[in-house]
Amino acid sequence: MAGTLNFSPDDRYNAFITTCREAPFGDGALAGVAIAVKDNISTAGIRTTCASRILEGYVPPYDAHVVELLRREGAAIVGKTNMDEFGMGSTTETSAFGPARNPVDTERVPGGSSGGSAAAVAAGLVPMALGTDTGGSIRCPAAFCGVVGLKPTYGRVSRYGLVAYANSLEQIGPMARTVEDVSRLMSVIAKYDPRDSTMLDRPYDHQPSADIAGLRIGIPEEYFGEGVDPRVAETVRDAIGVLDNLGADTVPVSIPGMQYALAAYYVICTSEASSNLARFDGIRYGPAVDTRKTWHEAYQELRQANFGTEVRRRVMLGTFALSAGYAGRYYAKAQVARRNIRQDFERALRDADVIAGPTMPTVAFRLGEKTDPLSLYLADILTAPANLAGIPAISVPWGKVDGLPVGLQLMGRQFEDERVVDAAFAYEQEVRR
Repeated sequence: MAGTLNFSPDDRYNAFITTCREAPFGDGALAGVAIAVKDNISTAGIRTTCASRILEGYVPPYDAHVVELLRREGAAIVGKTNMDEFGMGSTTETSAFGPARNPVDTERVPGGSSGGSAAAVAAGLVPMALGTDTGGSIRCPAAFCGVVGLKPTYGRVSRYGLVAYANSLEQIGPMARTVEDVSRLMSVIAKYDPRDSTMLDRPYDHQPSADIAGLRIGIPEEYFGEGVDPRVAETVRDAIGVLDNLGADTVPVSIPGMQYALAAYYVICTSEASSNLARFDGIRYGPAVDTRKTWHEAYQELRQANFGTEVRRRVMLGTFALSAGYAGRYYAKAQVARRNIRQDFERALRDADVIAGPTMPTVAFRLGEKTDPLSLYLADILTAPANLAGIPAISVPWGKVDGLPVGLQLMGRQFEDERVVDAAFAYEQEVRR
């Protein structure tokens, strides 16, 4: 059955940075299925830029583990999707190749950083895509574009071949129009890889079930409080009511560490980014440096010219947080806050099987509307805690506010991705009747 898939999308949404006009495919569970891959995941022979000028011409010599698995199952890798530069953003507007657009309303952002993957799925250009999630980068665009996106448990999917932004937080995950397709893609990519030392041998092989009678759903008030659009909160409470009608039981839970989550997340992710992005020095990757200048001059000039504003901002923040005299004051305290948040979720998930709340505090905003970096960082308030805790989280679409999609977020215990998927599947089956 092996062959070649011709792929020439009408990409009015700028969802792709690179497309493969003729994508080969083989035999397997995904034979001939067009899959889009976020542009920070290594693909042998296909340009991988992380949406940055510093990697504009880089073509990897090897596949990421997840791409190897996709090819093994016969998938056709049809292109690399647009994203915020190095995954740093919530709108895909920091891409060096221009912003992606939301297919629901092209004057609005698709979310980020996996905005291109979400837009490609929402527009029907591909049935499935891979994204990465560091602080909500799969779930945010899934919510904004009205598709399904899963952030797996940390360590369930190999990060080998993922261009690192924040190693201790990020995970590769599936995106699709339905929960069943997300589960199907997860079954392919969640296989053990000894090259990733943070991965555990916990393969995912699961057919979603809609039987959730007796499932305990935790409702944390922190997810419905200050900063959350009341209309979004009301819409999500209606969605939880659907699960209640299916036989699930709702119980109140609390995540008190939420008040520190965003600060802890940005200290940790920028600190790790500062270290990871040091390798882009014009010697190993990126445009060649001017050898007539001193190394310090050439290094500074190269990075200033080829890194975008947001990347430079986060590298500076991380460098400061790790600097002598400040690491204990910021980075060490952020790790304490992270531990407390993880313990909060562990306590809450003793009383509940899954936790439910909004994916995003608002619906998708207009392109160019958010110019203040702090206001963009605040958009991650409901998604970043799951990354800090390392737990699985899925976003499924429910209803609209002002004609724009709203996402229901479901979170579960570590390595209980299947239960989270089942809850999302039961909900989806009910609302699609």
